[in-house]
Amino acid sequence: MGKEPVRVLVTGAAGQIGYALVPMIARGVMLGPDQPVILHMLDIPPAAEALNGVKMELVDAAFPLLKGVVATTDVVEGCTGVNIAIMVGGFPRKEGMERKDVMSKNVSIYKSQASALEQHAAANCKVLVVANPANTNALILKEFAPSIPEKNITCLTRLDHNRALGQISERLNVQVSDVKNAIIWGNHSSTQYPDVNHATVKTPSGEKPVRELVADDAWLHGEFIATVQQRGAAIIKARKLSSALSAASSACDHIRDWVLGTPEGTWVSMGVYSDGSYNVPSGLIYSFPVTCRNGEWTIVQGLSIDELSRKKLDLTAEELTEEKALAYSCLS
Repeated sequence: MGKEPVRVLVTGAAGQIGYALVPMIARGVMLGPDQPVILHMLDIPPAAEALNGVKMELVDAAFPLLKGVVATTDVVEGCTGVNIAIMVGGFPRKEGMERKDVMSKNVSIYKSQASALEQHAAANCKVLVVANPANTNALILKEFAPSIPEKNITCLTRLDHNRALGQISERLNVQVSDVKNAIIWGNHSSTQYPDVNHATVKTPSGEKPVRELVADDAWLHGEFIATVQQRGAAIIKARKLSSALSAASSACDHIRDWVLGTPEGTWVSMGVYSDGSYNVPSGLIYSFPVTCRNGEWTIVQGLSIDELSRKKLDLTAEELTEEKALAYSCLS
């Protein structure tokens, strides 16, 4: 017996990330090579024609796992019956715009999509917010979809996590698949803290700490952190467009690990609802190290946090607290 298809919503599906993401989902990259999917693609009315073009291409690619495509500009139709929602659509910051203007636009988008998901998505729908400011957009979505369990609302920091693994792999000239357990703490912004204090590399003589192998604390505390924090800007400078294929690939990694589980002994970074772990204020969507099994994430407990790390964890929490206040001021 074949598996029942899973309905996956991608908002902003006609945009750059959406265009990279939908073929990955249709190929089984996100949910596995034996899991049929029905894609729900939602975008705004001005993008309707482009969205239809993406639908045509999905038909033309003849993906064996793709059992149906809903392409729509109607939020209710887009959200109906979905098991997984990947929220890529948002209002991008344009030159000369104040943060509050961008926040206010996104608050209204996420408020309306929250109520559509709450009323029309499948029970136990898993939500991943990609659009920036991702942590705070996810928080707004959680506030306005109170019947969706808070543990089901997450934001994407896996891209930052993968960027950190990539930088270590380049620096040490090792396979990226041999590097694990980096951590992104906090906000998906330039205050995030990429932490390698617990990261390891698989070597012929067993697992070795990244810090010991790099043997250059100045690089780890300086250039490494700055490169990971500023990587998005570096890609915009190089491509004149923001990172799309890496964001799409990381979104697949995030959902795949959440649904199918993390390998034994490995954790990943996810923006999740804080319960006060590591003295992070509760009530924020904050990136933590997590393990996943049976479709549920758990924050990794008991990791030692040195003085430098503590300052950086607090700094990014402060920014998130400010963003939360700004978002709430847009509501009133």
